[in-house]
Amino acid sequence: MRVVQAYRFALDPTARQGAALASHCGAVRVAFNWGLAQVKANLALREAERSYGIADDRLTPALSWSMYSLRKRWNQVKDEVAPWWADNSKEAYACGLARLADALANWRGSQQGKRKGPKMGFPRFKTKRRAARSVRFTTGTIRPDGHTHVILPVLGRIKTHEPVGKLARLLADGGARMASATVRCQEGRWHVSFTVHTERPPGKPARPDAVIGVDLGIKTLAVFSDGRPPVANPRHLTTALRKLRRLSRAVSRRHGPDRRTRQQPSQRWLRANAARNRAEYRVAALRRDGIHQLTTSLARTYGTIVVEDLNVAGMIRNRRLAHAISDVGFGEILRQLAYKTGWHGGRLVVADRWFPSSKTCSSCGAVKAKLPLRVRTYVCEGCGLSLDRDVNAALNLASLVERTVAGSGPETRNGRGADHKTPPGGAGGCEASTPHRASVARIRRGPSPTTGESLTILETQ
Repeated sequence: MRVVQAYRFALDPTARQGAALASHCGAVRVAFNWGLAQVKANLALREAERSYGIADDRLTPALSWSMYSLRKRWNQVKDEVAPWWADNSKEAYACGLARLADALANWRGSQQGKRKGPKMGFPRFKTKRRAARSVRFTTGTIRPDGHTHVILPVLGRIKTHEPVGKLARLLADGGARMASATVRCQEGRWHVSFTVHTERPPGKPARPDAVIGVDLGIKTLAVFSDGRPPVANPRHLTTALRKLRRLSRAVSRRHGPDRRTRQQPSQRWLRANAARNRAEYRVAALRRDGIHQLTTSLARTYGTIVVEDLNVAGMIRNRRLAHAISDVGFGEILRQLAYKTGWHGGRLVVADRWFPSSKTCSSCGAVKAKLPLRVRTYVCEGCGLSLDRDVNAALNLASLVERTVAGSGPETRNGRGADHKTPPGGAGGCEASTPHRASVARIRRGPSPTTGESLTILETQ
């Protein structure tokens, strides 16, 4: 199986190398801002000419927004705009212009209705204080060197905190081909991510015929349908809030930067801010590590995993639950399951967002009209079933696929008419390290070809 995979390592640069890395990231920002200024000036000039009654065919020619045109124009004026351009790799300027071209294309596609998702705004200038420091290399000498070093264009040989021998052997044996390297500074530490094209042997889960329903929640992170012990929600952010408040107070009492007066931050402010950033980064790292352990365990064990298509963007609008929902990471769980099931030979089934998993009795199939969130035990008036609502939801998710595969039993209808609403979608988005298509199944509803009875139909992509 041919996949695109990323290997990420923490760098240990010297002071001079750290300054060079920061300079490359600044070059990305300079090229982006220069290109955006050219585009805005061209648009403003054409708009002014239209206000004077000049015909469209006689206006100043529109500036092309493609990366090739922007880079060609940059090469013509770079000696005047940035006389110091030779201090950095040419890839830094190309990276900034490529990001500008992508941002303009996203804005145009959003305006024309060709781009899905929320509306994209017009690109804005990147500031030194708020812009993320990162640079991408696609050409030149990009490779791991030895056991704990990497080589990047112009920057040279940089030490790493972690061993890179596995990736070096994979490249040396011809099992992978280097595509790019992205350097990024996060919470005061530099990281490099190598993107490679490699062959991944097809995997097979330990229980290929097993089906498991996974109900995600806040009080309990995941509840399973096969009796597996539930995974408690560690609440990393809630646990660290007391420490974060103390560190934030320490930052606010120092002399920080001020754009209005051009006040430079004091050394005490820089140290306090770095401590706060490390604490926030630790919370994110702990959450990411826990999600990786959960999703990897499921993908390696079960042949079919059933989850719900959660409307996370709508859920966080509830101001009482927004903090807790954001601390869980529902979207990250679905995204990781989407590509890990493809890696290990399994299948991910994403149930309809409107499927009433919590309101449906897992024993007789009766559907409640309402089930408040405060009610944690599901009690069926028809068959007398009394069960934890999360376990009941997980059983309904698993039985949804089992009924579909067996071809027995009609569809469970929603009394509110939600069965005719938005169809289900696949989990996750475009995985940065694995953009291949995983085996994701979708649930749709339709009539039986023989009896005309409404059935739940399973489609595998």
